[in-house]
Amino acid sequence: MTIAGGEPAAAATAVDQGAPRRGRGFAPRYPGWLTLPSLLYYAIFFLGPMAILAVFSVSIQSGFGSVTYAFDASQFSQIFHSDLYIKVFWHTLIMATGGSLLTIAIGYPVCYWMARYLTTYKMLALLLLVVPFWTSFLIRTYALKIILDPNGYLAKDLGFNALYTWKAVGIGLVYNYLPLFILPVFASLERMDWTLVEAATDLGARPFKAFWEITLRLTLPGVVTGALLVFIPMSGEYIIPNILGGGNFEFVGNAIGDTFSGAQNWPFGSALSIALMAALSIFVIVYILFATREEQFGA
Repeated sequence: MTIAGGEPAAAATAVDQGAPRRGRGFAPRYPGWLTLPSLLYYAIFFLGPMAILAVFSVSIQSGFGSVTYAFDASQFSQIFHSDLYIKVFWHTLIMATGGSLLTIAIGYPVCYWMARYLTTYKMLALLLLVVPFWTSFLIRTYALKIILDPNGYLAKDLGFNALYTWKAVGIGLVYNYLPLFILPVFASLERMDWTLVEAATDLGARPFKAFWEITLRLTLPGVVTGALLVFIPMSGEYIIPNILGGGNFEFVGNAIGDTFSGAQNWPFGSALSIALMAALSIFVIVYILFATREEQFGA
């Protein structure tokens, strides 16, 4: 068969003989400058204040609200050699850990029920759980104060007098941060393949065994994410211990606020802030290692 014209025939022959062809890539390509707005925002409103805190934490207070810039680590040694501040740190971490565990105990069964057994009204149930989160954090906390009032129904008729104690602080922590845990856990349960559980029960596994080996393991990354989302803000909480604790059960956030606003001791307040962030960074590193291991295991 003869093709008219020599050059097209030669080109066709080159293609047929395996000449290199430039492949077309379908991977999205984004110019690097698109990240500049977020990087600029991150640098100004996060790295900048962090740098200021770091500078203040090693400075010296020279007067009421005045700072002498130097390199002095005595602010940190004052924290770890003071029984008062060690007790405050201990209270903060214990209450944040207990609040996170109680949030898991309350939130996970609710998420499981919605994802497993609800069909038509699943989104409506989720909306009803998230609606209180739309209101002001301060209003929700004051509403709990009214409910826990010593002259109210719970205290007088039921004998549950918890206001201005650690119990009221714990109730406030769980109530205010429960939606932050429910959302990622519900998303994990919603994406799960429930036929795996049915197959396990068909093969003779008891319901609890199937839940422990399949459901919990598949949704564990969502549980850890939700727990971290509530643990970190609980550790830095200021409003709930102030309103529901009445000053009788302070967190590190209250100590930082009093140091900055009351004593005007900026170096020591900055050192408290850095110490709290260092303690929370340990939990974040554990979460990153866990998430990386889960991704490798899933791959």
